[in-house]
Amino acid sequence: MSEAIPVTIPGTMTAIEIRAPGGPEVLVPTSRPVPEPGAGEVLVRLAAAGVNRPDVLQRQGGYPPPPGASDIPGLEIAGAVVALGPGVGDLAIGDRVTALVTGGGYAEYCTAPIPQCLPIPDGLNLVEAACLPETFFTVWTNVFDRGGLRAGETFLVHGGSSGIGTTAIQLAKTFGARVFATAGSAEKCRACEKLGAERAINYREEDFVQVVKEATGKKGVDVILDMVGGDYIQRNISALAPDGRLCAIAFLGGSKAEVDFLPMMLKRITISGSTLRARSVEFKGAIAGNLRDQVWPRIAAGEIKPVVHATFPLAEAAEAHRLMESSAHIGKIALIP
Repeated sequence: MSEAIPVTIPGTMTAIEIRAPGGPEVLVPTSRPVPEPGAGEVLVRLAAAGVNRPDVLQRQGGYPPPPGASDIPGLEIAGAVVALGPGVGDLAIGDRVTALVTGGGYAEYCTAPIPQCLPIPDGLNLVEAACLPETFFTVWTNVFDRGGLRAGETFLVHGGSSGIGTTAIQLAKTFGARVFATAGSAEKCRACEKLGAERAINYREEDFVQVVKEATGKKGVDVILDMVGGDYIQRNISALAPDGRLCAIAFLGGSKAEVDFLPMMLKRITISGSTLRARSVEFKGAIAGNLRDQVWPRIAAGEIKPVVHATFPLAEAAEAHRLMESSAHIGKIALIP
């Protein structure tokens, strides 16, 4: 559905910049020129932008934007198309889209490549739509493309109450897997089970290896999505079934560990790691096509819904990051320009 668009686009906009690497306080509003869409791109007037862990890492100085990307943080957006770059024929002025971007989301306007734009699924508002791309693209490519999760298999996601976790639980469940999740409190465990986890494991009180082994008749789970790393690497190998797949997407517990790989060999385990931000537009466009065909209809049918914990005005991006770093949230955090 299209909406009325102002005749003119302003020359400048409010955006959030990172003055220097550091804590949340280094996120400050500034005035920037409104970007112009290049070939195969559109300019989107934002209704909302998602907040993600990679934004925190960029702010801290540990995850610089790839060459050519905006230095403004923000990897997912939703809003209305207000300008078309050369060679754009698939979208029109006024179309509402959600998009994965390499940066620039913490602003009033942002450019996005056409292949990375998706229509707003029926039944979602623009804030919910802005909380889709980063987690859905990440979970799809790691759990389903690389991890090969199939109906009837067992799946464990760490950080089940995070944006990635709440997405992974719902996707794995709706595609027919038995789902397990770890989380850090009874409240978060209840939220995971409400979303579809057969068993949520409070990692502060229980050993997830023992729990999943007992729940699977000592076999273990087929696929694990891990964002912890550190000493979880060895434990993940122990928790996996023969021919299991470990998909690593982050290392909140550290990127280095002493690991005994003999169990990996004996169980024929596959370990994969990936990042998404620096991949090509064509690669991300292929993921978008899979999501549009296989996941968007399930969202429209009400089988899957992004969990939005809190929203903040764009100028309060620092507060959004403080909440993100506290890990007190369940689901996603969004900024409203």
